[in-house]
Order: sequence, then structure tokens, then C-alpha cells
Amino acid sequence: MADLKLFNSLTRSLETFQPIHPGEARVYSCGPTVYNYQHVGNMRAYVFADTLGRVLSFKGYRLTHVINITDVGHLTSDADAGDDKMEKAAASQGKSAWDIARHYQEVFEADLRRLNIREVQHPRATDYVEKMVEWGKAIEGKHAYRLDGGLYFDVSTVPDYGRLARASTDEGEGRIETVEGKRHAADFALWRTTPPGESRQMEWDSPWGRGAPGWHIECSVMSAELLGHPFDIHTGGIDHREIHHPNEIAQNQAHSCGPDTGARIWMHNNFLVDRRGKMSKSTGDFLTLQALVDRGYHPLAYRLLCLQAHYRSELEFTWEGLGAALVRLKRLVAMIEKHRASTDVSEVQDRLANDRAAAIAGLGPNIRELFDDFEGFVSDDLNTPAALVALERAVGVAGTEAAWIVDVLAVVTEMDRVFGLQLSTVSRADLRIRPANATITEDEIEAALARRKEARAAKDFTESDAIRDELAAQGVEVMDGDPLGWEWKL
Repeated sequence: MADLKLFNSLTRSLETFQPIHPGEARVYSCGPTVYNYQHVGNMRAYVFADTLGRVLSFKGYRLTHVINITDVGHLTSDADAGDDKMEKAAASQGKSAWDIARHYQEVFEADLRRLNIREVQHPRATDYVEKMVEWGKAIEGKHAYRLDGGLYFDVSTVPDYGRLARASTDEGEGRIETVEGKRHAADFALWRTTPPGESRQMEWDSPWGRGAPGWHIECSVMSAELLGHPFDIHTGGIDHREIHHPNEIAQNQAHSCGPDTGARIWMHNNFLVDRRGKMSKSTGDFLTLQALVDRGYHPLAYRLLCLQAHYRSELEFTWEGLGAALVRLKRLVAMIEKHRASTDVSEVQDRLANDRAAAIAGLGPNIRELFDDFEGFVSDDLNTPAALVALERAVGVAGTEAAWIVDVLAVVTEMDRVFGLQLSTVSRADLRIRPANATITEDEIEAALARRKEARAAKDFTESDAIRDELAAQGVEVMDGDPLGWEWKL
């Protein structure tokens, strides 16, 4: 197998992955702040993190992957300013912050399942507050100082602060708001003391007064507790590269009393954008995964849309692009369904289960060459766009010989360990999602098609065309000659 090379944002270079613990990969991904629904731009980060985890597993590493749940401490600005997002959401919705967190975490985890993102650890920040207090106590004095508002980190006490963001001045990227008494503009809160006369729903006792932790401290503490420092890879959206992750690194350096940045490799996916700009919840105008489903798009079509672009490239979201991804997925599934119907699938399953390496080594030369191409692409900083082409080429070379078809299905199974598109189990019928605004039922569609079949048998083509047009007016596309029979017209 080719060496796995990953782009390290800290060094701005491709690096060969060398695990800290032989045969094992430990990954931490910044998770959601559960005060609202996650939009599809947020979900791109988790498709990327899942793809990374799948590649690591595909390469033979034992994977430990953590995606934290931020249920306290994240302010309405990533720049360490404004109100706590959880407290603000609770006040606006008339619910407890704990209920808000529970609800939106459940929705987030349901979206992960719909996107076929593998189950990993989802620890909550509120379960680690005592550890965060201990971290603050450990670095206070040399690296942190008290103000009336809480405990603040002094960024001048660690070397190369902001190197990840490439920020070197107070006016550069990653700067935050002025707070009276702060030593430097970039200093940030480790703990926020509740102001006198006020109260929070989520607050704890600390040496700096009753209050709540800052946002950045949670990831340092939770990654250390769950993965140990140093660990292998830290992922997040590219916006985290400018403030949140530099602050994490500074905390890790302070706590270790040395150069430990926490993770060896820092990886960042780029934004999902529409023509109006980066998708953001702050505007109140954003698309959720459910909104895509309501329009008739299967979640796996969105997963494929993400895989069609390199994770470090901006990805433009359009309905046309999503529709094209769905068509591409349906074509793949149709070809694979045809192969599965013409051979004994259990032979493929047995071959891979008994000896995966031998099964791959025993592939026919043409199929093996395509598999090697695929393996090289995913090893080259997760080049999924090129890897998808290798998949399509493999699916297209099966021909009619049973041995070739078995080889193709084995390759598809292996490749889909990385893609996560459920190509060996999903059917075209599964991908046929009813739009929320559809007024006709599937039973009514089938009844209309039965009437149309009778009309065609009677050579009443006027009636046949009228039924087809009636269905088209209700968003149903009739597909003569196709075993599936019809599709929702998007």
C-alpha cells in the first residue's frame, strides 16, 4: 500500500502519516455547539472527518475517534465575544439550556446516521468542567491571570502564538475584542465569572468565582482525557484554524510546559458556499439536511456531493449540483444492482471475510490496477474526486463473465469502506425520496401506472399520454422500459 500523506495546516505541507502509537490512529474532531440545527455546511466537516477515519481504518489502523459536543461556553462570536450560545437559545425558546442541548444533540446524531457517518465517541463538554477547572489552576500564574470577568490566558507566554492561523499582529486574523484589563488583544477567557446580580442556567464553582468555562478550554481538556497528549490528528472547519485551534494549541503548550501542540497533524476542511457566500447560522438563513430530504434528495446524495470535491477546496452548493450528485449515485447503484442480480453475492462476502488481503491480491489484473489507482488516490491527502472516477471505471469493466463480476463487487465493497455510500446495500428504490410538498401518494402513482399500462395495451395512446402528463404535473417522471418505473421529478 502507498504511504498515507495528509496536509498539515500547522506546517502548510503534505506529511506522511506516522502514528504515535504503532498500528493505532487517534483523531479528535471539533463537534457542534448544540444550540440550533446544524446546517449542511456544518455537516460537510463531519463527512470529511468520517472519510478521514474510514481511510485510516482502510489502511489498517485501529481508530479511536472523538467528536465532542459543545453544550456550554461557546459565545455568539467565535472571536470570544457576545452571549453564550446555549444560554441565549434557552432564553429565546423558553426552555432550559440542558433541554436545548439534549434536543439538538439528538438531531445532530440522527443526521450523522442519515449520512452514514460511523458512530464514534460524542462526549459532552459539561461532563468535563471539573477537569477544565483543574487545567485553569495548573496554568494560572505563569500563563493566565485574573480579571473581574474571570481567568484569561496570556498569549505572550507561549512561543509562536497564532502560527496555525499565520497571524502575527494584533490586527491580523484571529484577533478578538477588547476587554478592560486584558494584557494583549489576543488574550482569551479560560473561565468567565458570572457578573454580580446575574445568574446562568449552566454555572459551576471555581477559584475565580461561580461561572462557566470558555469555549477553547474544552477541546484541550477533552482531547487530553480521551486520547492523551500528544495524539495523531485534530480536524475542524477552516474557520477554526484562525482562532479556536490556535487557542487550543496555546493551552496545550502551557499545560505541557513545552512544545506539545496537542495533535501532531491539524487538518481543516474548507467552506460550503452558496452564491450568497459561506453558509452561516448567524443570518438565520441556512439549509439543514432535513430541508434537502424535504425537497426529495436522499442524504447520501449530499454525502456524494461532498466527496466530489477535495476537502480543502471550497464547495459550492446548488440544487442543480445536488441533483447531479443524486443522478450519479443512482447510476452507480443501478449498475451495481445489475451485477449483484447476476452473481452469488455470498461468494464476495466470504472471500473478503476469510482473507481480505488475499481477495484483493487475487483480483484480475485490470481490476487490480484500478484498485491500486484508488488506493493511491485516497492515500494522497484523501483525493476522493479522483478515487470516485476509479470506482466508476471499476464498475464499468465487469462485462458478463461471472468471475469478473465477483471481482468488481469485491472492489466496490472495499472502495465503499472509504466512500460510505452503502453501494452494496442501498437500492435505487431507496434513493427515491418523496418530496414534502408532493400531494400524490405512491399507491396513487402505481394505480395511475396500472391504468396507463391498460391504455397502452388497448393502443389508447391519447389516454396513455394524458396519464403520463397528469403524473408529470404532480412531480412524477414515468420511465418506460425501466424496471423502477418512475421517479420523483426534482
